[in-house]
Amino acid sequence: MEIDINCDLGEGFDLTSCERDAQIMPFISRCNIACGGHAGNLDIMRRSIHNAQQHNLKIGAHPSYPDRENFGRKSVTISQNQLIDSLYTQLEQLQVLANEAGTQLDHLKLHGALYNDAEADQLIARRIIALLSQEYPSLKIIGLANGAMEAASAENNRIFYREGFMDRQYLNEEKLAPRDLPGSVLNNIDHCLERAVALAKGTGITSYHGRQLKFSVDTICLHSDSPAAVHIAEKLVNHLQLHGLSIHS
Repeated sequence: MEIDINCDLGEGFDLTSCERDAQIMPFISRCNIACGGHAGNLDIMRRSIHNAQQHNLKIGAHPSYPDRENFGRKSVTISQNQLIDSLYTQLEQLQVLANEAGTQLDHLKLHGALYNDAEADQLIARRIIALLSQEYPSLKIIGLANGAMEAASAENNRIFYREGFMDRQYLNEEKLAPRDLPGSVLNNIDHCLERAVALAKGTGITSYHGRQLKFSVDTICLHSDSPAAVHIAEKLVNHLQLHGLSIHS
């Protein structure tokens, strides 16, 4: 069996952060590069693309609400037209740099509050998919398994990767538990590793409220924003291999 591992990168404040990101790259199959909405700048984007090429990773865009102050983690009250304009600007910045580097963007994964809002609101999801269908028809889409983005992608015959989170709790409705809910973020590494295997194989996980959920995913998110991220990445790869899973995009 094979499973894809994606990681959100390029979210630091200087080029030093890119070198920390590069240490994770041997253990993943694709990266989602911040493109200016919540984090990142042209230099960081350019270096992130270069490092990803060196590790033969699939390169994707990681746009967000235009909200650097809150790192894109709060919903922003803007019109849908303003949102679509912002997403287009973010994607174009990264696309231009990818073209300069002689590569193409492979996929898109939304960030933070926009990720959550698009998964909960079919209208937002449909507007975003419409933008992608018009301007970026070749981009694959990564989103929450069983969410609104998956449904909107299916309506438009778009390639969609169902994403699972090994370090987040799920509600009974198979949605992510809000971060402000106590215990919604899992800190026990062994628990996270077992959850990754269960998501990859579709053998079932226990929800925040104790219900058994059983669904499979195409890609698993590895978060890079902890000091132990490289260690966790290495342990994840080894644990997946022990359970007959290889990393492949």
